[in-house]
Amino acid sequence: MAIKAKKVQPAKTKAIEEAKQILGEYKSYIFVDYRGLTVEQITKLRDNLREKDATLKVFKNNFAKVAFDEMKVENVADYLTGPTAIALVKDEANEPAKVLFDFAKDAPTLAVKGAIVENEVYDKAKIEAYSKLPGKKQLIAMLMSAINGPARKLAGTLQAYVEKLEKEGPAAAASTEATPQAEATPAEAPAAE
Repeated sequence: MAIKAKKVQPAKTKAIEEAKQILGEYKSYIFVDYRGLTVEQITKLRDNLREKDATLKVFKNNFAKVAFDEMKVENVADYLTGPTAIALVKDEANEPAKVLFDFAKDAPTLAVKGAIVENEVYDKAKIEAYSKLPGKKQLIAMLMSAINGPARKLAGTLQAYVEKLEKEGPAAAASTEATPQAEATPAEAPAAE
């Protein structure tokens, strides 16, 4: 729970409202300790996150705590200690989380603390496991290729049959159609008593 003063200065109230407005536009939040990163590294990280439709922002911890509290997002106080940046995510959080963990391999001073993914608290281990899962778009692509495979095979088989008929001419079509009927006739005949 954030500490609220009895008499809040207008500048602080405005900063809290701005933080609340910015945070309210996003569904998921990934908290990172950015201590020790250079300006170039932070710029590169922001560019990498932007490619995944995420933004990296730094708020004063107490302002962010009050904003999250007013937004009814709980259990963030543990993550808002020390120098903290928040990766703000509008859509799926696993891709930006993957960017953060991959970036932390090259810049070990970056540490992912945890996350709030669509109002569910993820500790570091859980958000790391979540980052390894395929995203919604990847899952749809995998499903479509699985569905498309048999249909493509059927289309190929039908196309080969059509090409065979065109190659051999109408006589082959007549003999191909007669063969299944000839086989079906003896099986359908009643047994003699």
